Amino acid sequence: MRYSEVKGVGKPVSRLVQGTVMLSEADQAWSFALLDAVYALGCRAFDTAHSYGAGEKERVLGAWLASRGVRDEIVILGKGAHPVDGRARVTPGEITADLHESLGRLGVEFIDLYVLHRDNPALPVGPLVEVLNEHHRAGKIGAFGGSNWSAERIGEANEYATANGLIPFAVSSPNFSLAEQFRPPWPGCISVSGPQGDAARAWYRAQGIPLFTWSSLAGGFLSGRFTRDNLDQFTAYLDRNCIAAYGEEPNFRRLDRARELAAERDLTIPQVALAYVLSQPDGIFPLVGCNSGEEFRQNAAALDVALTPGELAWLDLRSEAR
Repeated sequence: MRYSEVKGVGKPVSRLVQGTVMLSEADQAWSFALLDAVYALGCRAFDTAHSYGAGEKERVLGAWLASRGVRDEIVILGKGAHPVDGRARVTPGEITADLHESLGRLGVEFIDLYVLHRDNPALPVGPLVEVLNEHHRAGKIGAFGGSNWSAERIGEANEYATANGLIPFAVSSPNFSLAEQFRPPWPGCISVSGPQGDAARAWYRAQGIPLFTWSSLAGGFLSGRFTRDNLDQFTAYLDRNCIAAYGEEPNFRRLDRARELAAERDLTIPQVALAYVLSQPDGIFPLVGCNSGEEFRQNAAALDVALTPGELAWLDLRSEAR
C-alpha cells in the first residue's frame, strides 16, 4: 500500500479507500473478516455515508473499529446531506443532524474527512461553509469537502472561506475513470472523466485539491464483462444503468485498448483501468468496493503499474500512438 497526506487530516491516507456498502449487520462475521483482510493489506481509509443502508454500514464499521482498537490509525471518509425521495437536504440543519447521527452510529467523537454527499446550487454557499467550520471548531470533523459538487461551486465555497477567514473545502469527490460518462447514471452526478472533465481537473490540480474519486471501473463497464455484442444479455438494474451511462463506441475503444495493454503486461482489465486513475497527476484517491481480501489485493497491485503519459493518452483516445 502507498499513502499520501491530505491537508487537515492528521494521519497518512491510504491511496485506496475501501467502501462499506457491502457490509451487513446480518452477517457481521463476514463483514469483520473483509475489513480485517483489507486492513492487513495496508488499507487505512474507509468510505461510508449517512445514507448507506439507513445507517447499517456506519454501525458495522464503527463496531469493527471498536472491537479491533484501530480507530487512531483509520481515516473515516464520511458523507451527509444526501437527498431523500428527491428532496435536496443540503442545509445547515440537515447537515448537522446527519453528522450527529453518523457520529453516534460510528461510535466516534469525530470524522476525519467529512464531505457533503450532494450540492444544492440553488442555495447560497456561505451558510454551508459556515456550518462545516462550526463543526470543525467543535472537533467533530477534520478536513471537509464536497461529493458531486462542481469545481465551480467548490471554487465559490473557497472564495467565501478566504474572504471570511474560514477554512476552505480540502477535497472533492467526483466520478473519474477511463470511461467517459455519456449520460449521468443518476441525478446530481458530477464526473470529471473524458474531455469534458479536463477543465475541472486542471483547476483542482492548480488548487492542490485532491480528488477522492468514485467508480473507477465505470460501474463495472471496465470489468471486461461487457462487449459490443452482449449488451442485450444484461437485465439487472445496475447493469442496465451502467450500459446507459457508458455503453458507447468511444468507451468500447477504450476498453479494447485496456484489454490489449492488460494482455501485454500480464494484468487484468480492471488493474489497467485502476492504474489509469492512479497514474494521473492529480493526487487521486480511488474509492473501491472490494468484496474480498483477494479482490483488494488485486486492486492494490495497480499501485505498482506505472503508465507513461503516452500510454495514458492512448488509452483515453487522445493519441493513436503510445
